[in-house]
This record gives sequence, C-alpha cells and structure tokens, in this order.
Amino acid sequence: MSLSLPQPPAAALRAVLDALDSPAALRALRSSATRRGPLAPAHPLPVHLLDPAAHADGAAPLSEARCTGWRFLIRDGEEVVAAAETRETPDGHAFAYFAEGPYPLATLRALQQARQHTAATSTPYLPRLLSVPGRYMTALWLHPVLDQARSRDLLIPLAPAPLGVTAHVPHDAEELLTLLALGRSALLPLAI
Repeated sequence: MSLSLPQPPAAALRAVLDALDSPAALRALRSSATRRGPLAPAHPLPVHLLDPAAHADGAAPLSEARCTGWRFLIRDGEEVVAAAETRETPDGHAFAYFAEGPYPLATLRALQQARQHTAATSTPYLPRLLSVPGRYMTALWLHPVLDQARSRDLLIPLAPAPLGVTAHVPHDAEELLTLLALGRSALLPLAI
C-alpha cells in the first residue's frame, strides 16, 4: 500500500501559486533557487498545531491538534529548495510565508521514510504535519486511514528535533507526546 498525499484545498494551492508569481513574495527567499528556473509547489500537507500549554500537566492529546493551514514543498526541478505555508482565514486560505533551512529537506526525508514504512506494514496512513511549538518540535504525523486496533498514530520528528528525541525515527505519537510533557531527556525510539 502506498502513502497518498491529501488533496489540498484549491484556495491553498492558488495562494502558493500566486506567491510564486509575486516578485515581492519571492524576495523573501534567500536561496539562489529563484534564479535557476521556475519554482513549483509539491507534496502538500495539512499543518496541525498542538498546544500543550493549554493543559496543566503539559500533555495535550493528539485529538486536540487543529488544522491551521497547508505547507507545500517548493521544487526547483527535482530539488526541494524551500517550503511555502498558507493559513486558514475567515476568507479562505492566504499565503503566510516561505521557509528555508533544514525543515523542507527533513520533511521530504520523513515522507520517504513514511512511504517505506507504509509499504513494509501494509497499513495505509494519511500524512500530516504536526507543530508543537511549546516543545520545539515539528513532525510528520502518520494517521491511520482505517480504524484498526493494531494501527496507531505515528510521529516522525523532523531534524532538528528537541533534545532527547531522535529525529527521523517513527515514534508512537501518544507515547512521544507524553514523554515530551514529562520533560524526559532520554527518549527511546519505537521498534516498528
């Protein structure tokens, strides 16, 4: 079974395409990628925000993550050079920003790992991005498509990961979030 990326809302894709056509928005990209060729959005993922600060014990359940927008990896030919994020607004989706640095390539790597994991386990997952700002973590969130007793939500933390969390290793989502809330500094990766 392969990993299928969700279809983004047309308004989110349009916002990113408009930003890629805007010289003012493109000036925010520091890379020289804009000089090599046309840039194109790829690998759309819904972005979910989880705020552990809303709970006294710091352990917010994954079910409380709320979708805030979409992130697209930006390709220059076959190379990922940046990411573009949209935010949900009362009027639809609006372009928020371009991002460079380690996260676009880390996202691509996590997607490749998720495809391998999905093929090896035959478990279909819906990929999402999870941002946990209070714990300085962004992760690829693999949510089981089918409600199966043996299927659990998995998180693949992106590099750079929080201290004590191994990046690019699948973790049981609830276990990882609980350990982050407890402030443990030595988290063991799941053997999956």
